[in-house]
Amino acid sequence: MDQRSLLDTATAGARAAGGLLLERFGGPAEGVSTKSTPTDLVSDADRDSESLLIDLIARSRPDDGVLSEEGGGRESSSGLRWVIDPLDGTVNYLFGIPQWCVSVAVEDDEGWVAGAVFDPNRDEMFSATRGGGAHLNDERISVSDRADLATALIGTGFSYDVRVREVQAQVAARTLTRVRDIRRAGSAALDLAWVACGRLDGMYEADMNAWDRAAGELLITEAGGVISPLAPPFGDSQGLVASGPRLHDGLRALVLE
Repeated sequence: MDQRSLLDTATAGARAAGGLLLERFGGPAEGVSTKSTPTDLVSDADRDSESLLIDLIARSRPDDGVLSEEGGGRESSSGLRWVIDPLDGTVNYLFGIPQWCVSVAVEDDEGWVAGAVFDPNRDEMFSATRGGGAHLNDERISVSDRADLATALIGTGFSYDVRVREVQAQVAARTLTRVRDIRRAGSAALDLAWVACGRLDGMYEADMNAWDRAAGELLITEAGGVISPLAPPFGDSQGLVASGPRLHDGLRALVLE
């Protein structure tokens, strides 16, 4: 398996989709509709970014499978599957908030092989391969070495399901009194990338989907971080707790109290 070639496909796709999205960012929203709840939005920008990514993967990797947030995809005959989020942070995007990204990752039967998270607003490409480390624009990155929860900056996110939000609000209220502060920026993939490069000391979120976590999980493990599963209050959309090794046990115990 040529990991370099897989990573090149991931970064090329993420950059191309990010360019498409950036061209439209701040313009009139088109084709906006709802998904799981009235606050869970999708737009033509999501759909067009997805089409671009699926077409690019099909041309370079025709035998690979694809799983995408907006429902596009196909089965794999190669043993590899691409997991893509064509626009992570759709609500931010539609409200003109420059905190959104494109996430592209590929997995085999052993886990994530290569992945990229591209932030077009800052021209930042986070990338990683299994066993090859994690990088930000070709510079090696690593997770925070912080051990003290009281001085840790923690990221999180909230579900679109009101029932789940009620539980998450209770966890956030408890956590807020025990850490430096909490950030809820609105893009899980970017939150994970920021843990990988040390901008956040840790991150937790329940009720996530595979495309939310895909590239970010690989980035964090290759940057020396630790990830633990976090069961959702309802349903089966597994979440996670992620941080540097010295903070992890304390953060996980706090979130699970």
